Amino acid sequence: MIFDNQHEIQRLESIDELRNLGINPYPHFLRRDMNISKFRLKFNYIKDTEEKKAEGQLVGLAGRIKLIRDAGKAVFANIEDENGNLQIYFSNKTLDPEWFKIVKKYVEIGDIVYVRGYAFITRTGEFSMHVNELSLATKSISPLPEKYHGLVDVETRYRQRYLDMIMNPEVRADFKKRSVIISTIRRFFEEKGFLEVETPMLHPIAGGANAKPFVTFHNALGVERYLRIAPELYLKRLVVGGFEAVYEMNRNFRNEGMDLTHNPEFTSIEFYWAYHNYHDLMGITEDLFNVILEKLGMEKVINFDGMEIDFSKPFKRISYKKALVEIGGLAEDIVSDKAKILAKLRADGFEANEKLDLGHLQAELFDNYVESKLIHPTFVIDYPISISPLSRRSDTNPDVAERFELFIAGRELANGFNELNDPIDQYNRFKAQIDAKNAGDDEAHEMDEDYVKALGYGMPPVAGEGIGIDRLVMLLTDKKSIRDVVLFPAMRPLKTETKENEK
Repeated sequence: MIFDNQHEIQRLESIDELRNLGINPYPHFLRRDMNISKFRLKFNYIKDTEEKKAEGQLVGLAGRIKLIRDAGKAVFANIEDENGNLQIYFSNKTLDPEWFKIVKKYVEIGDIVYVRGYAFITRTGEFSMHVNELSLATKSISPLPEKYHGLVDVETRYRQRYLDMIMNPEVRADFKKRSVIISTIRRFFEEKGFLEVETPMLHPIAGGANAKPFVTFHNALGVERYLRIAPELYLKRLVVGGFEAVYEMNRNFRNEGMDLTHNPEFTSIEFYWAYHNYHDLMGITEDLFNVILEKLGMEKVINFDGMEIDFSKPFKRISYKKALVEIGGLAEDIVSDKAKILAKLRADGFEANEKLDLGHLQAELFDNYVESKLIHPTFVIDYPISISPLSRRSDTNPDVAERFELFIAGRELANGFNELNDPIDQYNRFKAQIDAKNAGDDEAHEMDEDYVKALGYGMPPVAGEGIGIDRLVMLLTDKKSIRDVVLFPAMRPLKTETKENEK
């Protein structure tokens, strides 16, 4: 039995007793008149009246009982709904005396109740409801954690998010903020003339980003499919088809490790803008941040994980190679010499794979010496072409991609570039990725011949960008772990779950 501890067994017995009394512990059709926040707002004026009550205006509310103070012939309790909490008062005089006895015996902390009454101010000055009618709306079986210790165990909070939200209203507030951020992003792009689209989640080829995919099997077709690691190649097919400004905000899946900034399924937005370039993308990204901060009512200087981050100034732009020297503190002769990079990495205790090309070794330098130092919003531009298989080459330097990544608080938040629209170049890049995969790079791109064929019909000059929504929400809610901004994060199975699966 799921409900098998002493307290749950007692509540199950109470449910049986209620049913025997003809009381349904799970009734329906109880309709409240308003939420608690609106109740407070509507009757707040009574604080300034002589009577300190609105006796003639009865209102129906509903909420979960979070606290009960039994004074014998009278009871004070606190109820909470999505929008707020409220003290309620009832006694053997405000309720039928027999019903009052039943309520006192069977209504407990965690239960959801419907109450009808009027607003009044207590002798201690607390805004409350004087209850004339009380009904049980939902009987809880599992008791809530003890109030003063609350729910602090991180594992329990993530595994039982519903309980986390019951006990910690600030968690609900963070996820409401996430919703506002997402709706603001949608409105921003719609107002810019972008069309929201939906592309497949099951891909015949794992492509669009360097990552390990989840593999599944399509029974009807008799073929393997991959949960998408990125929507990029499908969105660019739409640009070939004639859509000049498109975006998709949805889930991606990557079968990789989990840490403070990585969850195997995550939310991102990707958008593609024909007849614009990566400088335009950097500009629109700055605009987007300003709009989000304004919508949230946040200052232009925010705090995240003890760092002060300044959005009031134009975002810094610095080339990849320059960042290695000026921010990473590396000598210029090192960053362009494969042997010297290998020696530097090894000397400082980092892994150094001599099979990697210069661009990938420079990426090792960047990860170890630069990224964590990029606190204020910084666009790092002009990446090595070998680590940018879908980016357009620079016209002035074929070893450089017309690409940027946005870093804030030492973390990557966005990646964008001028898209490669030369089908022959793209085909050769895919071939190079196949060579990399054969050499042991599990995250290298597969060959996507249909995408190359699509480019053969002609894709206009286009720039595209992806922004990680989860990391953005982390930044704006000052959360260190991605699990704090994902409602139901991936978790390792409990030992009991593992044993059940083995049976």
